[in-house]
Amino acid sequence: MSAALWALVALPALTGAVLLVAGRRADAVAAPCAVASAAAGVALGVVAAVTRPAATAPALAGIPAGLAVDGLSAVMVLTVTAVFLAVVVFSAGELGAGEARARFFGFMSLFAAAMLVTVTATGLLVLLAAWEVMGAVSYALIGFWWHESGRVDSARAALLTTRAGDLGLYLAAGAALAGGAGALELSGLAGLEGVWRDAAVAGVVLAALGKSAQLPFSFWLSHAMAGPGPVSALLHSATMVAAGGYLLVRVEPALAATGWAGPLVAWAGVATAVLLGVVALAQTDLKQLLAASTCAQIGFIVLAAGAGGVAGASLQFAAHAAAKSLLFLCAGAWLVALGARDLEGLRGAGRRHPVVGAAFTAGALAVAGVPPTGIWAAKDAVLAVVLEDSPALYAMGLVAAALAAAYAAKALVAVWAPPLPRSRRRGDGREAEGHDRGPAGGPRSAGVPLSVRAPLLALAVAAVGLGVFALPTWEHWWRTLLNVSGEPGPTGGEMAVSALVSVVALAGAGLVYSRASASAEARAGAEAGTEAETGAGTGAEAGTGAEAGARSFQGARAAGGSGARPLGRWAGDWLGLERLVRIGVIRPTMALARGLAAFDDRVIAGGVRAGADLGLRTARGLAVSDDRAVAGGVRSGAHLGLAAAGAVRDHVETAADHSVGAVASAARTAAAWALRPQTGLLHQYYAQAVVAILVLATVFVLMR
Repeated sequence: MSAALWALVALPALTGAVLLVAGRRADAVAAPCAVASAAAGVALGVVAAVTRPAATAPALAGIPAGLAVDGLSAVMVLTVTAVFLAVVVFSAGELGAGEARARFFGFMSLFAAAMLVTVTATGLLVLLAAWEVMGAVSYALIGFWWHESGRVDSARAALLTTRAGDLGLYLAAGAALAGGAGALELSGLAGLEGVWRDAAVAGVVLAALGKSAQLPFSFWLSHAMAGPGPVSALLHSATMVAAGGYLLVRVEPALAATGWAGPLVAWAGVATAVLLGVVALAQTDLKQLLAASTCAQIGFIVLAAGAGGVAGASLQFAAHAAAKSLLFLCAGAWLVALGARDLEGLRGAGRRHPVVGAAFTAGALAVAGVPPTGIWAAKDAVLAVVLEDSPALYAMGLVAAALAAAYAAKALVAVWAPPLPRSRRRGDGREAEGHDRGPAGGPRSAGVPLSVRAPLLALAVAAVGLGVFALPTWEHWWRTLLNVSGEPGPTGGEMAVSALVSVVALAGAGLVYSRASASAEARAGAEAGTEAETGAGTGAEAGTGAEAGARSFQGARAAGGSGARPLGRWAGDWLGLERLVRIGVIRPTMALARGLAAFDDRVIAGGVRAGADLGLRTARGLAVSDDRAVAGGVRSGAHLGLAAAGAVRDHVETAADHSVGAVASAARTAAAWALRPQTGLLHQYYAQAVVAILVLATVFVLMR
């Protein structure tokens, strides 16, 4: 069945690639293609979860690329495909017709494909590739409305922050390779020796905390709100943010093997759950509240991974994905329908759109952790394992659960409260301007269509229905599925305590916010009456709307604590983490960069320029010397040679001619003398012979 596994990851990847290549020409068919691909993905996910296939392909020498589905990844595959289908169905009915639909659905499909590869990867090599694709695509989705600089800045901030954490995964891969882990397998990390295991685990922890927006990286998730609502729904629930928590659960044996990583991760998770719960409570913008609550809820997954609670972490992953995608889709529906996203502007949203309001209520109650929702069951499973390790961690977990109920109550009171008089509704028309406009470009008067409501109802059923895993039979089946039967489960008393904490916190916070809401309503009524009498309200409202419409997402986040006490402003500004990073990291880094640039310009580049200038001057001097000395010498030598050649020609050739002439004359004379004896007369030849013999005889006698 490996074909089903390949098809599971290839289908959304190919769909996304084709839509992106086709561009605006495919806008009309982009939504149907994405929905069909997502539906097929759900079917393939079911097949993969049942058959548990595995597949490998050659990658690098000795390092194959492997995918596999076991109990843990089966849960993730089903969750990712189901949530992705709900989100694209919602987007098909919600995204404006004038938007770049092919680009949107193309990137969303690639996003889902990268997450599916992440949850099925068996080794660091494939995991790294999917990790990078997910980060790059998230940048494109957060900055989807790229012509608005504020959104692009937010996308850049989110990308750079997560990239800083991603460097840890490269450290982990390098340490695993150096330590000899079998082909970089995730299951081999626990078996590494000494410092290589510590380095690899430290890298994984860093990357996971960054991706999951845990402390101190949490602030990037605030910037991620710049993207369209469906992007937030998918990113916060079943993909990128959850990927870090999943990775920690996957390498839980390695965390435990180090002895230090498990407690570190557990405390990081519970600290995030508590502090970001406070941040969520301080927000006045619904999407910012939900974003902070995502950090807090993923904190429970991280806490479970550190404590060794795989069953609770997996159930928290699935239950939170259903609830959080539901809440973000409801927020997106109201943003488009009402043009508002701040809690004051959303007053009465549940009354005006009761189906969306009911779905939102189900999601909020699930996030609050009240029985019988899925997060209630998951949270108890996590806390049961934590209690075995540390009562302090357990107590902190209960505090985080109470905070979750409190911020859920704040959102519920806002959306079900009676609307304020129009003059006090800061959200009216404000969100349709500037950075805060809805996906379709402004409020929609036609209400929420059925195609949008259907996925909301399905997710609401899932968010509540996953609470069945609190029942003993289903809990046992869940642990058997994950092959973690030995993990401790919650007792009846622990579940009662957890439920009581959540219900009391929900009711108490609901009462407090209801009274505050009633007071605000009374003040607004009095102000409306005064404005009606004076007729001065119109100009003031216009001025307020213009100022609010120009606020960026950072401004919306800061507004979470505006008008509050210093502690409230600190929490509303996401604990000032971004400011700390700017002061402690960005400014020193930029100062160092400017110093290095100055050193480069003045020393290195200056030295190079001085060397080049010296070389140029030397070359010019040599050229002058060459022209005047070398070339002059050559020319003089040439002239001397020509003169010598002329002299040779004039004297030597003449002498040679004379010599040759003399030799020729002598030769002619000798030849004439030699011809004189040749008379042709015989007697003269005899006489010559007698004379010669006499001469020879004389010479012979004389020589003796």
